[in-house]
Amino acid sequence: MNVDTLIVGGGLSGLALANLLEARGHAYHLVEARNRFGGRVLSHRADEQAGAPGFDLGPAWFWPHQPRMLRLTGDLGLRVFEQYSSGRLVLEEADGSVRRDLDFSTMAGSLRLAGGIAELTDRLAASLPAGRRSNRSRVVSIERMDGGLVSTIANKGEDIRKIVSRQVVLCLPTRLAADTIRFIPELGAAEMRAMADVLTWMGGQAKVVALYDTPFWRGIGLSGDGMSRRGPMVEIHDLSPPEGGPYALFGFVGVPAHIRQGREAELREAARQQLERMFGPEAGKPIDIQLKDWAFDGLTSTEADHVPAGEHPAYGMPHPLRNLWDGRLVFASSEMAVEHGGYLEGALEAAEAAADRIVSPVA
Repeated sequence: MNVDTLIVGGGLSGLALANLLEARGHAYHLVEARNRFGGRVLSHRADEQAGAPGFDLGPAWFWPHQPRMLRLTGDLGLRVFEQYSSGRLVLEEADGSVRRDLDFSTMAGSLRLAGGIAELTDRLAASLPAGRRSNRSRVVSIERMDGGLVSTIANKGEDIRKIVSRQVVLCLPTRLAADTIRFIPELGAAEMRAMADVLTWMGGQAKVVALYDTPFWRGIGLSGDGMSRRGPMVEIHDLSPPEGGPYALFGFVGVPAHIRQGREAELREAARQQLERMFGPEAGKPIDIQLKDWAFDGLTSTEADHVPAGEHPAYGMPHPLRNLWDGRLVFASSEMAVEHGGYLEGALEAAEAAADRIVSPVA
């Protein structure tokens, strides 16, 4: 296959970039290693029927000050609603004592999508011509040659194909690219170090979602917000749809990745017990508990991502990566965004920047 631009990674940034190029009449092809599109966007559906609510196991929020997300969700006709925040916060101390009298909201004003964030990535993927996108297609090498860049793709069943392109845009975490793609000729030490130094946002996180028939916590004046110094979840929020059930609470796991590895059943049970301690007996009887550990998702994170960030990194394109192979090798994951790096908005920001760079031919 010959194409002007090969997009590697079918998460939000890759899908957004493909849609931008499609609108501009630019020749491209998008490849995604997973059997689904969305990347770090993943919404669990308790019911596969059309219109069933989705519960986000990846990113769930965006904010009113993020114009690209507001514009795109509006253009696609997706329903946006505010995070539920009415009621009191629950605080669990390290000794197990619990307070339920704190009139404080941690995520008031944040926004969510009815159906989950995967509604956005699903729409973007579906809007692309079938011949312009491939999943189960993993890039194993990219070689620079006189006629362009030759990318070797391992398809389902390990069949191998090659795609020749003028440019390649890597819309996956730079650490993952450094670990999984062979570059021919080899990139320099400064370039590889720059790729390895960019922390994959939320790459070391695990997220638990508990589903319930009723939002019982609301009936006793609780918002669903919770903070815990005991764990295993350190931060908890309401993840329910705007109306109707199932209803949900979710939490970010604070147990280090190397300790929780291989202990999913134990972690689910510990999370159930914690919810019961914090929100009462009904919280201990979920109809389902979902766990997604991104640290051990080999198409998202590397071992380096198991160490969480102490604070939000200062993201943006590292200088050594700004003009690789005379601008023919471009990076466009959310972490490359200067203003909103790591967030959903950052994925759109990075896609816009990449589109502006690649539409005009490189000399």
